[in-house]
Amino acid sequence: MLTSKVAKRYAQGLLDFTNESGQTSAVFSEMKDVVKLMSQSPDLNKFFLTPYIDSKKKVEVAKEIFKSLSASSQNLITLVIRHGRENQLKNIAQEFINKVEDINGVERVTLTTATELSKENMDQILKSTNLVKAGSNFDLKVHVRPEILGGYILRVGDQQIDASVKSKLNSIKKDFHLN
Repeated sequence: MLTSKVAKRYAQGLLDFTNESGQTSAVFSEMKDVVKLMSQSPDLNKFFLTPYIDSKKKVEVAKEIFKSLSASSQNLITLVIRHGRENQLKNIAQEFINKVEDINGVERVTLTTATELSKENMDQILKSTNLVKAGSNFDLKVHVRPEILGGYILRVGDQQIDASVKSKLNSIKKDFHLN
């Protein structure tokens, strides 16, 4: 997923601030909460994206929703809303998380399968490839997408292994058209 320049700049500014003030780990967990809340609440997203609701009302609502967060996180959210960038709030929080994980050496691994897999099967897939270094620290996200029909797609950083049935069928179809 591409991240906007706006999200990268705000996230970098927040990271610089939290590094200076020693709040990086606290804000890191709070940004995870922001991403989780924004992902699970389509109504909140609609509210923030509604253009005819003024920023003062959005700031009031955000302060109430995010009242358990630290002053640093609340100030970032208020700043984002006042600058009319509330549509980027989730992306800013996710980019901050990514930057902190990069600093800590955490690899982001995405496994896409056609059906739910057991923990043992996921571990076997991860061990069968050289993309995930043994003993490395990684963040695994699993997506279930029945449209790949079977197999899996493993993405680590900017590298990808596509062992899905759908891609194999498409490859066979392409070969038939060429011959």
